[in-house]
Amino acid sequence: MKIKFNNKYIKWGFTAFMVIACSILFGYITFNGKELLSNISNLFSLFLPVFVGFIVAYLLTPIVNLIENKILYPIILKCKAKDLTKHKKWVRAVSILFTYIFVFLLIYSIIAMMISQIVPSIQNIIMNFDGYVKNVTSWLNNLTLKNDELYGTFATVFTKLMVELDKWLTDTVNLILNSFGEFIKTFSLSLINTLGVLWDVIIGFVISVYVLASKETFISQSKKIIYALFERNYANQVLDSLRFTHKTFIGFISGKIIDSLIIGILCFIGTSILQTPYAALVSVIVGITNVIPFFGPYLGAIPSAILILIVDLQNPLNCVYFCIFILALQQFDGNILGPYILGDSTGLSGFWVIFSITIFGAIFGIPGMIIGVPTFAVLYAGIKALINSSLKKKELPIETTLYYSLDSINEEGSIVKMETVEEKKNSIKDIKKTNIFSKIWLWIKNLFTKFKKKK
Repeated sequence: MKIKFNNKYIKWGFTAFMVIACSILFGYITFNGKELLSNISNLFSLFLPVFVGFIVAYLLTPIVNLIENKILYPIILKCKAKDLTKHKKWVRAVSILFTYIFVFLLIYSIIAMMISQIVPSIQNIIMNFDGYVKNVTSWLNNLTLKNDELYGTFATVFTKLMVELDKWLTDTVNLILNSFGEFIKTFSLSLINTLGVLWDVIIGFVISVYVLASKETFISQSKKIIYALFERNYANQVLDSLRFTHKTFIGFISGKIIDSLIIGILCFIGTSILQTPYAALVSVIVGITNVIPFFGPYLGAIPSAILILIVDLQNPLNCVYFCIFILALQQFDGNILGPYILGDSTGLSGFWVIFSITIFGAIFGIPGMIIGVPTFAVLYAGIKALINSSLKKKELPIETTLYYSLDSINEEGSIVKMETVEEKKNSIKDIKKTNIFSKIWLWIKNLFTKFKKKK
């Protein structure tokens, strides 16, 4: 039976039920919050492989659709096949197979690059760390010897830092020695948990294959449930909202991944030409952090610039050249490449982008900074739709530009505009002119009256 929300008794009953349910839920959360969080965590762990499977299938759906619609089906049509439904199953199977081959080759290429380029770079940094510290120390000594006051301040601060570092190392070593058994136990549990998560991910990949193979069935069943629960108009609105959410998320996430991959490749080419130290490592850092909107380029560029400066302290211009190159690269990404790939996938202004990254990043960390923008874009669009719907019911305009100069709305529904600065100036001038003319007229009138009395 469909729920008819237009019936006022249904609305009252539903409202009363929600109030009572929310009150019970609030009371339960207040007195059993820890137990509830523990149960939610256990439930999430239980369904983690299913969640991973649906997420992987959702992210890989565009690639599967691309292979099907742009490669396989055109080939079948060229072979003059009349009935495409006969080939649907094997086309889907081949598309999924090619998709996973592409994904695993991409992962293998990244891991191979990390092993061949990045791992030696990190090993080199660790092996030459003492030399880098000596270079920095000698550079600071040369800088401070020219200024006695600066040298005294630096010596005091450096001595305190060395004392604190020595104390920290001593306390850390003693703590490790005293709690070595506990450390082994914690390490073993962490290793077991990691293997468990890895196993869940493997099961999730297997589930994602079945989800991709039957994705139309899952979508159709979801639509049936929506139309079974809601009235037709509400069901259409729910489907429109879900389509908008899907378009926003898949457009932003896939576009941002492609954009970051291109930026990482361009950064590697540029740093190789500039002969920047550890070009591969720096490019990977810049490419990965570029996934985070707005703050990402700075999060990747700042530590990379510091690394380049420390490694090549004798030639600090390399760091300057790198900073100039990264600034130019990010301008190219922000003004040309990013808008071309992403388009207006979120519809948010710069302020709301920063706002969403800050709030979601503070709550969920790095994952929140990545998904914060599309999530807030969906919430923003929903609130905007509710406000516009309410304004339409009141027969009021929904265009934001009409409210720029709005002072009030009269009883007829017409907008009463505020006076602009120029209009205010003109009105003040008119008042001043009126006052002057009125004073002159009163003076002439009084003068004429006095003259008449004298006669």
